[in-house]
Amino acid sequence: MQINELPLIRFIRYAISPVVVAGLLALLAQIHGIAFAGPYLVLAALVFLLVLQILGDIDLESNFKRFWIYIISLVFIRWLIVSGILVFIGYMAGLADTLDPDLLMQWVKLTPFVLVAAHLFLRFLLCRLYSGQALRTAVIVGVNELSIKLARHLEQQQMAAVHCLGFFDDRGLTRLQNEQPLLGNQHLLGSLKDTAHFVKDGQINVIYIALPMAAQSRIHALLEEFGDTTASIYYLPDVFMYDLIQERMLNIHGVPLVALCESPFTGINALIKRLCDIVLSTVILLTLSPFLLVIGTGVKLTSPGPVLFRQKRYGLDGEEIDVYKFRSMTVCENGDQITQAKRNDPRITPFGRLLRKTSLDELPQFINVLQGSMSIVGPRPHAVAHNELYRKQIKGYMIRHKVKPGVTGWAQVNGCRGETETLEKMQARIEYDLDYLRNWSLILDILIILRTVNVVIKGQNAY
Repeated sequence: MQINELPLIRFIRYAISPVVVAGLLALLAQIHGIAFAGPYLVLAALVFLLVLQILGDIDLESNFKRFWIYIISLVFIRWLIVSGILVFIGYMAGLADTLDPDLLMQWVKLTPFVLVAAHLFLRFLLCRLYSGQALRTAVIVGVNELSIKLARHLEQQQMAAVHCLGFFDDRGLTRLQNEQPLLGNQHLLGSLKDTAHFVKDGQINVIYIALPMAAQSRIHALLEEFGDTTASIYYLPDVFMYDLIQERMLNIHGVPLVALCESPFTGINALIKRLCDIVLSTVILLTLSPFLLVIGTGVKLTSPGPVLFRQKRYGLDGEEIDVYKFRSMTVCENGDQITQAKRNDPRITPFGRLLRKTSLDELPQFINVLQGSMSIVGPRPHAVAHNELYRKQIKGYMIRHKVKPGVTGWAQVNGCRGETETLEKMQARIEYDLDYLRNWSLILDILIILRTVNVVIKGQNAY
């Protein structure tokens, strides 16, 4: 959520793209004399979910130059991605034969232009709406990186309708510029004791308090003084200065909450993620089923032991799950002591070495995905013994279990694949895992899948 974002803008920013795309499909069906039912409703629902995730977050408040860059570059590119996903799903699910090809082609061609027109019209409408509002004046109590960022945000947003006059802080301007070089030319209006008087005399409409949570007594005293004004008061907790995972504001029966460490897969994101996992894993398993049978036969004929190897690993929320792999070793270690596979490891069978080199030993994990214990993209699951070891040595290690483990992941396509014989290598892998949690999007998942294909072909760090 944008700081100080108005509820109307927030709703429009997320709703406009999916509504326009699904609405255009319904309109074209009407023009072509086709009933908007059955497969067309399925297509509309699917495209609504995809567009909501990929195109739903439109920054209507950015400056006009940045807005145009977004419109011209990203709308067309993202719609191309959505179209590709729809073609793939439609072909695999057999929907393509039940839909009018002329209608679909017309819809695909018109949609990005209609989206651009809708965004421009809405921006024009909202600019006219908020330009007529009286500009609210604001001050910020406390100078830190977050409050400086807020002040600059208010300056740049045309529809925020808030003008920040400056800061109040007990530190002098010279000291502040040394401690906070980002302060730049922002105005220091006085010390904390001057704030209430300035607010009353200057008819300030908005006050942002950015003092550290440790300064509770000063915050309480300020709130007492501000009680004699009509200004709206907001608090910027200094906890946001730290590295957070999917932070967001919540409200439970009137009790405000701040999510500091949360899974990105909540609400509509969880539905989209699971839907993609089911569709893709089903398609992959059905398509590769003869190949999987050949591999299983090869494992059975080339070495004694089971075809599939099950190993206990940590899944979502740290719950133990059974992860499936084609057996590639002469041993099936699954206890408190697990030795990672090394280059030229004598435990690896000749056929298993081929499987590991091509990552074909990982294919049974799509069964895990279909079952729901894994996802196609996510942090790679580690053996329970390794989890218990590294959770004591790496800060934030267990946060990676806020999401389901993946068949492939952000760390693996960035070179952190294979043996982690040093603590530094595992730390690098965990950093990529946490970065994935912070920045997840459907586009990122697609990028990881495409890059995984390239990594597998090259056989990087696979042994």
